Amino acid sequence: MTITHFKGVDWIVAWDAARESHIYLRGGDLVFEGNSISFIGRQYFGARDTVVDGDGLCLMPGFVDIHAHPATEIFYRGLREDHSVPEHYMTGLYERSCAYSPHIDRALLPFGAEASYAELMLSGVTTLVDITAPYPGWMDVMVKSGLRMFAAPTFETSSWYRENIHQLKFDEDIPKGEQMFAEALDLVEEARRHPSGRLDGIISPSTIDKVLPEMLLESRAEASERGFVWTTHTSQSVLEFNIMVERHGVTPIQFLAERDLLGEGTILGHAILPDSSTWIGWHSRNDIELIGDVGTGVAHCPTPFMRYGTTMESFGHYLDAGVVMGIGTDTIPHNFIEDMRSAAILGRVAEHDGNTASTGDVFYAGTAGGAKALMRDDIGRLAVGAKADIIVVDCTHPMMLPARDPVACLLHNAADRAIRDVYIDGQQTIRGGEVLTLNHRGAAERIVEGQARMEAAVQAFSHDRLSPRVLDAVARNAASSWTQSGHFKGKVKKLRQLL
Repeated sequence: MTITHFKGVDWIVAWDAARESHIYLRGGDLVFEGNSISFIGRQYFGARDTVVDGDGLCLMPGFVDIHAHPATEIFYRGLREDHSVPEHYMTGLYERSCAYSPHIDRALLPFGAEASYAELMLSGVTTLVDITAPYPGWMDVMVKSGLRMFAAPTFETSSWYRENIHQLKFDEDIPKGEQMFAEALDLVEEARRHPSGRLDGIISPSTIDKVLPEMLLESRAEASERGFVWTTHTSQSVLEFNIMVERHGVTPIQFLAERDLLGEGTILGHAILPDSSTWIGWHSRNDIELIGDVGTGVAHCPTPFMRYGTTMESFGHYLDAGVVMGIGTDTIPHNFIEDMRSAAILGRVAEHDGNTASTGDVFYAGTAGGAKALMRDDIGRLAVGAKADIIVVDCTHPMMLPARDPVACLLHNAADRAIRDVYIDGQQTIRGGEVLTLNHRGAAERIVEGQARMEAAVQAFSHDRLSPRVLDAVARNAASSWTQSGHFKGKVKKLRQLL
């Protein structure tokens, strides 16, 4: 068993068990043996195989990403950043899913995962919940990555479809959903049995509106009996809120509460539009308390929603209510630090309060909070006995200086640029900012091919309306004015060729 000794580390973000919080330890040592931490303190004098000079470094716990769709979301680069649908209360989820998703080449999904896993590790993620419809090669790329993985294979009894721009409809196929559910149970058990010890599973009915209530109940019971966490997307759009009210007469959160589907071991994907949201205008105001009173987890993913012009309005309220807050990336870019920063800044803007959603709050959510939501106390912290999931931050990086508060400097300034090395389960996966386990560039290049095929298949859905290029309008305006003079005709022609 290899013993690695970080000696004389400038800063260690250590876990204080008595306070249930992270604290700074200055000028200390950290040692891990095999895949677990064996020493954190002032000086270590025991045996070691490798010594790492800690001068100018800060050691932080690996980040815990509890909600992501790595294999598919990366195919939307350059397509979804400005895409929203006014007729769907600004969300672009349904139009994009109905138009693009069926045309993603499943044979290329392992490359989507590989590129995304690389980017997640480069931003400090060491534990990842990967929510996806299973595809060939998924387990192989999970193992190859070196990440600590929670496979969350989705299942559903209906799918979304659209016949016009303003309505969302559902195509029900219960036998298919039952088969997907059975296969998902087999897959999470297979992940848990994997000899690496880094893989586990989560039982994941896809969205609250696409799964029959009976299957939601059955899947939650299976999760409890087998010892798995249970997660689903809920309260992620006004459209979904209205659909659930129409079907059941209560909000999505109240629907879950009435069926005892909240509580420890449940993670709600997003839960960004409770009854108190200004986007909802509902008569009740108790959804957040229903979530928090029983210790439910919430995966807060600010990026997709801020692109639609909305955000979680009460990050501090969720915390005060007892909600176990975690952070997810959900979409591109797969940069966990950017999502933590957005959670902090947008939380303050939404509440008109610069003292809420503190940097410490979101850092906790991205580490120990996410671990708690996953019902784990051996990740998301640097403590004796915890897993050796460690981020090495270069405090001498120009964007970290002056590094008087490394967590604040990392989250608000340097971000992934200052992450030098990453260790997961005691194995190094990032060295000097380079991915050791995956072919980042090679995988990304295959996604170019996949996006081109997807776009070609979507032309019938008015692709130009769905995702026009950012500068198309500028080019047209420029052409209108420039062509008034023959002097600029050649430049206009060249510009059009480039676009």
